[in-house]
Amino acid sequence: MAQKELRKLDKKDQDLLNEIDKVANEKVNKKVDSKKDKKTKKDNKPTAKKESWFKGVKSEFKKVRWPNKKEMVKYSIATISFIIFFALFFFAIEGIVYLIKTL
Repeated sequence: MAQKELRKLDKKDQDLLNEIDKVANEKVNKKVDSKKDKKTKKDNKPTAKKESWFKGVKSEFKKVRWPNKKEMVKYSIATISFIIFFALFFFAIEGIVYLIKTL
């Protein structure tokens, strides 16, 4: 059917349709080639991913500045005191709300 339609068209239209077909085929071929390239790139990756990941973790742990005992006690006391303060604060707010509702 497409051939019959092409015969009806004049020479310029036929040339234009042929160019469009060529461009479309080139795009399809490029997509297929790029997919092949992606597959080959994935195949070339090193298989030692886990080993390099563990090396990276180890190097990051070496960069960490760990607190000493004195700092640890200081931070622990600060944390516990904040927890107690906010627990008492919210307890007081709940008590006030309870008293207001019962009056």
